[in-house]
Amino acid sequence: MCPSQTDEALIRAIASGNSAAMRTLFDRHRGKVFRFLQRLVRSEASAEELTSDVFLEIWRNAGRFEGRSAVATWILAIARFKALSRLRRERECELEDATAAQLPDDADGPELALQHKDRGKILRTLLGRLSGDHRQVIDLIYYHDKSIDEVARIVNIPVNTVKTRMFYARKRLARELADAGMQPEFL
Repeated sequence: MCPSQTDEALIRAIASGNSAAMRTLFDRHRGKVFRFLQRLVRSEASAEELTSDVFLEIWRNAGRFEGRSAVATWILAIARFKALSRLRRERECELEDATAAQLPDDADGPELALQHKDRGKILRTLLGRLSGDHRQVIDLIYYHDKSIDEVARIVNIPVNTVKTRMFYARKRLARELADAGMQPEFL
């Protein structure tokens, strides 16, 4: 490919798949595109990457060039679009990171997690001391989120019997938790 060819002729050749024309156009415009991108994104590494993206875009879309502007203008328009897209994505990521940093961390710290683990262990032990009927009602209501009516249907007992079992099971658990030095918060 002759380096003296016009940019428009090079674009037509690129549209036909001529890689030598692509190399010539790249050599001719690479520096300008890189400097333009570097000023926009303020990062040499990003400008290098975007320069490659720009010329890949030219290779893929040379057939779409309509000649309404100079080739150099078209190339810089592609570069500008790519740079602005990159900056927009980076800003969105920064905003997401900033938003995430402001979210409260509801996770328990190590000490609190250990307390919850110990509390869970004690509760399981105390539940094991309840009668089977009381344990079953507590399990269905607290661990399976069933309503009193649902428990009555599942266990096949009257609703008032479920309420009575709940009352006595909670009373016993509260007493045993207090004896273990724990507050019965869920009861």
